[in-house]
Amino acid sequence: MLSYKDIIKENHEDLRKRCVEISLPLSKEDEATLLLMDEYLENGYDDDKVKKYNIRPGVGLAAPQIDVLKKMFVILGYDEQGTLHHYGVINPKILRYSEELTYLESGEGCLSVDRTVEGYVHRPRRIQVEFDSYDFTTRKTKRITLKLKNYMAIVFQHEYDHLFGRLFMDRINQQNPFYVPANSFPVQFKE
Repeated sequence: MLSYKDIIKENHEDLRKRCVEISLPLSKEDEATLLLMDEYLENGYDDDKVKKYNIRPGVGLAAPQIDVLKKMFVILGYDEQGTLHHYGVINPKILRYSEELTYLESGEGCLSVDRTVEGYVHRPRRIQVEFDSYDFTTRKTKRITLKLKNYMAIVFQHEYDHLFGRLFMDRINQQNPFYVPANSFPVQFKE
């Protein structure tokens, strides 16, 4: 079981490294990594487990955040309409993205960044993605294509960036952190 202390923080050099593709079928080790990340996110929705196991809740966790430099992450969160999005993501690719941008008005946070970072992160508002999806119930993998928008598009892109050694603050305009381009629209959403 993972606790917050198991998540590497922003000064760890491995967070800035590119991850490698994963061979399919999944190895037992890769499957165990996905299950560990999923368990951490699930435990974040249980107040008792948050206290007992020292968990900082989140909606996404990428393998490099637990020092596994492989292209996989887990998303477990709700969109603006209250729809649950639960994905075991392996070898993702962003196929298309909109010119229209979006950002979280509250700013982005990260389990690997244990501090508040001021500024907006502008990301494509709509994306089409393809990845090998791990089903946590059947424990089978299949290639899928999804269209995501607004909050879920932000979450997916945030985790995707981890696979390439990027952190959210790399995308904040350093000269004007709260600059809003004309084609960027806020997401007013908090879990």
